[in-house]
Amino acid sequence: QADEAGERVMDSEDQERERGITILAKNLAVMRDGVKINIMDTPGHADFGGEVERVLNMCDGVLLVVDSVEGPKPQTRFVLDKALKQDMKVVVVVNKIDRPAARPDYVVDKVFDLMMELGASDEQIDFTTVYASGLNGISGMEPDDMQEDMKPLFDAIRDCVDAPNVKSTEPEDLQCLISNIDYDNFKGKMGIARITQGTIKAGQPVALARPDSPKKTGKLTSLFIFDNLGKKEVQA
Repeated sequence: QADEAGERVMDSEDQERERGITILAKNLAVMRDGVKINIMDTPGHADFGGEVERVLNMCDGVLLVVDSVEGPKPQTRFVLDKALKQDMKVVVVVNKIDRPAARPDYVVDKVFDLMMELGASDEQIDFTTVYASGLNGISGMEPDDMQEDMKPLFDAIRDCVDAPNVKSTEPEDLQCLISNIDYDNFKGKMGIARITQGTIKAGQPVALARPDSPKKTGKLTSLFIFDNLGKKEVQA
């Protein structure tokens, strides 16, 4: 899948690749040591703020990716502010650490200053920092002690981001918020949601509730989960 996607795995739209930016939020899921980690790539620019606000409701924490030379950019403030206001924990990723002009200490200090300006809590300010080069596939907890894979980054996600808290797993208690829409040539529109309570399975009766319209009932015809860079149909 990665080979087919090319250089920019998550920026799959033609306009995104042409402009070198993220416009639409994307999902992927990876398994690490028996733990499934769902990752969302969100736009970093304020022009696409609505996309960011919607998908943040599906997240438990954030990876703040900053350049090892430039540090936080103006658009970084917008996205980080949204995450901090939702009381999310932050893992800072100093990317492109292999650049000759990299200044990791300066960048981390700038991130700290930005979080202070945005009113981050004491727990949020005590963030974990991972140094990485996405292009070379290396990462590490210190800029001069890098490993030849992304294990330190995945370990930081597992250790620093709290696991989802689900109060009930009974099917009748099902609650989920649809935060994004996908499209399939055979299935049509598909809702992308995070289950906050209960369990779900294909064929299950469900109800769609909207603030400004009557509740609609129906049956869940197909159920998918994210699997690596694609989706996989499941029964439950």
